[in-house]
Amino acid sequence: MTRVLLLGGTTEASQMARELAETGVDAIFSYAGRTASPARQPLPVRVGGFGGVEGLAATLREAAITHVIDATHPFAARMSRNAVEACAAVGVPLLAFERAPWEAAEGDDWRAVADVTDAVAALPDEPARIFLAIGRQSIDAFALRPQHDYLLRLVDPPDVVLPLPRATVVIAKGPFTLAGDLALMQAHRITHVVAKNAGGVGARAKLDAARALGVPVILIDRPAVPSRPVARTVDEVMRWLGHPARLGV
Repeated sequence: MTRVLLLGGTTEASQMARELAETGVDAIFSYAGRTASPARQPLPVRVGGFGGVEGLAATLREAAITHVIDATHPFAARMSRNAVEACAAVGVPLLAFERAPWEAAEGDDWRAVADVTDAVAALPDEPARIFLAIGRQSIDAFALRPQHDYLLRLVDPPDVVLPLPRATVVIAKGPFTLAGDLALMQAHRITHVVAKNAGGVGARAKLDAARALGVPVILIDRPAVPSRPVARTVDEVMRWLGHPARLGV
């Protein structure tokens, strides 16, 4: 009997949860718990970490998990690495349900950097107006460049004092639109965008707006994770499980 652990936190994870529920696949949805008001899911939900590789392996055994779908954020590298190791240790098959990374098109002015540290170093020395579209986890690194005005778009209000003396916070949850991001960037007179190459459509609008406005983008590459099979669509995942997706999905 199939019993799935779905590691979630993304739009793709929510899509996968709906498909699993509607096709009657026994599954558990796991959240990291970093968002105050996560989307409601049609599956039983667990919240919080597992306690590293050993804790995840123990959960797989205790819950009689037969398949793991890693639909975490492309930058949740630690969870993805732990999933690879734990599944290998227990002998449970793992599939990553992962959105393709963004690729530059004609008119884009992108500078790819390896990590957040390199993104900080890539900022200009003179004061600029930066759309820091990277979530709340990596904000502290930009305290090294306090001369800039930063626009932060966060899902939840910050619960600590921000380390950036010149910061404006906008609370919003995607998906975002080109018209909305054009208006936002124009209103704040943005001169640079810093983003993570998360891929997908829900957060793509800021890059399209940057192209339209001629604003350069500093784009942080995805962290490396161990080799694992990857699916790009719900149908691919369902076929991997041996449960073909419904027509039209």
